[in-house]
Amino acid sequence: MDRLFGLDMQLLMDALQFGASVFVLFLLGSYLLFNPVRKMLKDRQEGIKKNIDDAVTDKAAAAKLKEQYEGKLRNVDKEAEQILSEARQKALKNESKIIEEAKAEAARIIARANEEAVLEKKRAVDEVKQEMISIASMMAAKVVSASIDTKIQNSLVEETLKEMGDSTWLS
Repeated sequence: MDRLFGLDMQLLMDALQFGASVFVLFLLGSYLLFNPVRKMLKDRQEGIKKNIDDAVTDKAAAAKLKEQYEGKLRNVDKEAEQILSEARQKALKNESKIIEEAKAEAARIIARANEEAVLEKKRAVDEVKQEMISIASMMAAKVVSASIDTKIQNSLVEETLKEMGDSTWLS
């Protein structure tokens, strides 16, 4: 047997058999090991992509919520000012109402005081009339009983006035 490059047939067959065994082991390893690893890597890659997409979606939602809250914060000052404005208006209305009620009460008090003053004047006038009547009747009784002249009559009037006193005429 001739040797090709110093190789014998047994060595070539062993090399061919070794190569076939390595190829079969490669196919078997590929089927049993590489495919599951590839599938695991692909699943992991898809999971990472999903997580990134979810993060982008969550970030967009967070940005939207942030914008809504900032809008609400801007509106809070306006709402607070509006509430304060309404409270001020209510206070002014209440103030006006209280002032009107106070004025009406003051007017009633003044009217009652005026009525009482008028009644008091009438009472005073009636008392003065009664006094004048009693004075006139006393004077008439003295005049009739004395049947006197004007000089005596004037002295009787003076005497009666002194009896009544100055306080009656001054009030």
